[in-house]
Amino acid sequence: MKWMLAAMAALIAVAPAEARTVYVHAGRLIDPATAQVLSDRMIRIEDDKVAEVAPWKTPPAGAEIVDWSRYTVLPGLIDLHTHLADVGDSSDPLLPYKTSPAATALLGASHALTTLRAGFTTVRDVGTYRAFTDVALRDAINQGLVPGPRMLVAGAYITRPGGGGEVNVKGMTMPEDMRFGEASTPAEVRDKAERIFAGGADFLKLIATGAVLAIGTEPGQIELDEAAVRAAVEVAKAHGSYATAHAHGAEGIKAAIRGGVHSIEHASLIDDEGIALAKIRGVWLVMDIYNGDYIAEEGRKQGWPAEYLRKNDETTEAQRQGFAKAVKAGVKIGYGTDAGVYPHGLNARQFAYMVRYGMTPMQAIQSATTSAAELIGWQDKVGRVAPGFFADIVAVEGDPLSDIRVLEHVSAVMKGGQLVR
Repeated sequence: MKWMLAAMAALIAVAPAEARTVYVHAGRLIDPATAQVLSDRMIRIEDDKVAEVAPWKTPPAGAEIVDWSRYTVLPGLIDLHTHLADVGDSSDPLLPYKTSPAATALLGASHALTTLRAGFTTVRDVGTYRAFTDVALRDAINQGLVPGPRMLVAGAYITRPGGGGEVNVKGMTMPEDMRFGEASTPAEVRDKAERIFAGGADFLKLIATGAVLAIGTEPGQIELDEAAVRAAVEVAKAHGSYATAHAHGAEGIKAAIRGGVHSIEHASLIDDEGIALAKIRGVWLVMDIYNGDYIAEEGRKQGWPAEYLRKNDETTEAQRQGFAKAVKAGVKIGYGTDAGVYPHGLNARQFAYMVRYGMTPMQAIQSATTSAAELIGWQDKVGRVAPGFFADIVAVEGDPLSDIRVLEHVSAVMKGGQLVR
């Protein structure tokens, strides 16, 4: 009897689950890959992927139908620069230290759900002060333990001691998990990069210059030179991955590009030479041009450190002018917001700024769909509503091509064919 029960259990375990089919009736469907808007579409979903997109026709009797006929429908959005698995910025620079790794991970789960419900179904999480809390969050989402977007994670910052990737408070030494990626030489960078990949990271995040929201560092200062950057890039390539660089200052940006990074985060003080170099090398810019206003307004209200506010004032407008020049020059630009500096779930506020500083609404949408998918190497998985892609889809009232701000208030969200809002 026991062997019969075991055999039956084995058969049940390997038997494929019955396929689930869903029909979505889209009133208007934006396809960022072709820059077309299609009316009255049927999106047929099999399990977690799109199987067909065609003119609407009545599905078979008894079929499961999601009626979005009154909405504009587009692919799930992608934010390339988030910090889900962290505490966020505040008036207390020591808050990451005061928050345990377990509490940080639990906060990350809350941030993940908020982000998903805001229509961002994929994110690149580009660093946490507590090493590998982002890995734990990504894995919990992938295992279905907590709801959240698809995540690619950096694991830990590679930063020089006392640099822009650390919590720096005079007279205090942070614990090991908050200094995991400390490196001063190319050899140390290689060692830390290998350890970060061993810990489960998807890519590397380098702090190549000083930071706005860190004590004792200046945005214009180079903190990892070209040789150190190249060392990390070589390790990343050996793992089939890439490195991205936090870089505000013009010289630091160019050093990181020459060192071989795949993308530049912030690029606040980029100059004409840096823009030209990024275009020639095919390096992506991910420029968080919304949150300067949040820091200036809410940071002052909440009593953030004066050093933060001063550096933010010195970089915000320069970054926006650099963004406008980069758009005009045709540099590759992906959508990244630095969510965590401001409350998670407000990620879509940046769209209006991108349009204000030179993008068309369609280009802004592409930056958060097809372009973002290309940057992360998932261009055959996400960023479109098309056969073979994950059924990650959002619906909004109104027309984002006429008023991009409608994306700030999504009406419905689907991830992998499952409604999450």
